[in-house]
Amino acid sequence: MSIQSLDLSKEFPRSPRATLGGFVIAGRTLDKCRATINGTADEYHFDCPLDNVFFDFTGISAEAFKEKAASGADDEAMAAWVKEQTSSLTEEEIVQWNNDLRYKRISEMPIELQVFIESYIPENLPEGRVVYYWFDIYDIEEGRI
Repeated sequence: MSIQSLDLSKEFPRSPRATLGGFVIAGRTLDKCRATINGTADEYHFDCPLDNVFFDFTGISAEAFKEKAASGADDEAMAAWVKEQTSSLTEEEIVQWNNDLRYKRISEMPIELQVFIESYIPENLPEGRVVYYWFDIYDIEEGRI
């Protein structure tokens, strides 16, 4: 079965802010997963540190996520599956986690990531662009903001 996916050499995955099944990061993770399955991931990586933030919080394994995506599940089916897998999480826990990530400042990240981001921003983002939150890096680099 062919999995409908993006060609990430020609277009970007969703913003990490976009939700799937009620979770930030999940839509982007799915885009990269499908592209990996189809061999169109280009420089993007599925099961990367960002994806693992989602996997660690939800308890979903990258392998199980990829297996479900490989079944041909569309966004709606994947969202329903994610909700099933995370039924032990309360709405309050999910909302708090989403908002923590949406508004995570660089200074609130582990020092190793702060050091990496300190050089990544000037090397990869247009000069003068201000990064207020972690997800801004992705959205600026990919032209959404």
